[in-house]
Amino acid sequence: MKPKAKFKTAAKIPSTVDNRYAVTPLDHIGAYSSHLVYSSDDLNTGRFKIGLYRFLRDNIPLLNACIWTWSRLSSAPGRYQIEGTDSSAAIDRAAGCLDDMLMRLYPYKYHRQAGTDSFLPLLFNTLYTDGAFAGLLILNPDGSGVDRFRPIDTAAVKSSTGLHQNDRLIIQTATGDHEIDSPDFYYLGLNATVHSGLGQSILAAVPFVAYIEQQLVDDMRKTARNAGYHRLHVHITPPEKLSGESDDKYTERANEYFDETVSMINSCRPEDNPVTWDNVKIEHIGPGVYNTPSGSWFLNHRTMVEEICAGTNLSPFMLGYNYGTTHNWAQFKYDLVMRQVISVQRQTARFLEWIGDIELALHGHSCRCRYVFDNALSYLAADRSRIEKDQVDNLLKLYEAGLIDRDEAARKAGDLI
Repeated sequence: MKPKAKFKTAAKIPSTVDNRYAVTPLDHIGAYSSHLVYSSDDLNTGRFKIGLYRFLRDNIPLLNACIWTWSRLSSAPGRYQIEGTDSSAAIDRAAGCLDDMLMRLYPYKYHRQAGTDSFLPLLFNTLYTDGAFAGLLILNPDGSGVDRFRPIDTAAVKSSTGLHQNDRLIIQTATGDHEIDSPDFYYLGLNATVHSGLGQSILAAVPFVAYIEQQLVDDMRKTARNAGYHRLHVHITPPEKLSGESDDKYTERANEYFDETVSMINSCRPEDNPVTWDNVKIEHIGPGVYNTPSGSWFLNHRTMVEEICAGTNLSPFMLGYNYGTTHNWAQFKYDLVMRQVISVQRQTARFLEWIGDIELALHGHSCRCRYVFDNALSYLAADRSRIEKDQVDNLLKLYEAGLIDRDEAARKAGDLI
C-alpha cells in the first residue's frame, strides 16, 4: 500500500484548471509581435510595457541577440537530486518518476519528447523579456501525477495592492478580472523592487537608447543612399560669346553644347570613358576615407550598441561585436555574466522543485527533491581543469615524497573524481 502523500495541498489541485481562465497561453495579446496597439488602461497595468519589450525583442536584432544569449546561457542542463531518504531503491524510483515528469512538462503536446530542453528556453525567454513567468500546473484527470505546466500571459497579470488593501494577483480575462488564489498557480518575478513584486524586464533600461540607435541606423541609411557610390559631378564652362553674335544665338549655342555634353555622359557605358574639351570637368562623388562622416557614423553607432549592451548586462563581444577586447577582459566579463545567470537559475530551481515535490507526493513518495543546474561546460571550465590538474600533480608529489601512503593517496584521488 502506498504511503500517504506528504504534501496535502497537492491533492487539492483541481484537474480542470486548464479552462479556468480564458487566456491563450503566452501571447493572448497577439498583436504585440507585429505592431503596437494599446488602450489607456494598458499604461496603468504595465501591459503596454511588456508589449513594447516583445516588439523590441522581435524587431531589433541586437535586442533579439541579447534575449537569445541570456536565455540559452541560463538553459543549462540540470537534474533532480532526491533528499529525505537513504534507500537506494526509493531514490531510484523517485528519480525515475521525476525524469518521466520532465518529459511531459512542456505545454505544447505536438512537440514530441520536448522536455526541459524546450521548456527552459521558453521559461527564460519569457522571464527575461516580460520580467516574469507564470502559469498553472495541470494534473492528470485521475490525480495520478503532473500532466504539464501551462504558461499564461504575464501581461494579463497585475497586483491587487491598493485596490483591495491586500497583496494578491489579479488576472485580466475576457470575462473580467479574477483574483488568483489557488495552490496550482506559480508566479516567478525577475528583479522585483520595493514598489512592485511583479518583476521587471531585463530590457527595461534600453527602449529610449534603442530608439536613438534605430534612428541613427535610419539616418545612416538615408545618408549612404544620398551619397551613393561612383557618382559623377560634371562642370561645364559656358563657351565665350563670339564677336557680333546676338544674345539669342549665343544662348542657343550654349544650350546646344550643354545638351550634347549631357547626352554624351548619359550614353557612356561602364566600359566607356568620356572625352571632352578642357572646359568640361568631371569629379567623383562618393564616400571617401577621411572626407566623409563614415568614421563618425561608426563611432556613434558603436556608442549606442555599447549603451544597449550595458542596459542588458551583456558585453558587445558576447553578441558578435569585436571592439578589440583582450582575452583576459573577455573572460572576466563572461564569468561575471555566468554569476548573474546562476543567481537567476536559483530562482528557477525553486520553481522546478515545487513541481517535483508535487509529483513525488502524488505518487506516494515521502522524499523531497532539489534541482541542480550544471554549468560546468560553459562556466570557468578552463580554470576548473587547471585546478584539477594541479590537485592531481600535488597528490602525486605527496605520494612520491612519502608523506602519504598508497591507501590515503587512493582515497584522496577518489575524492577528486
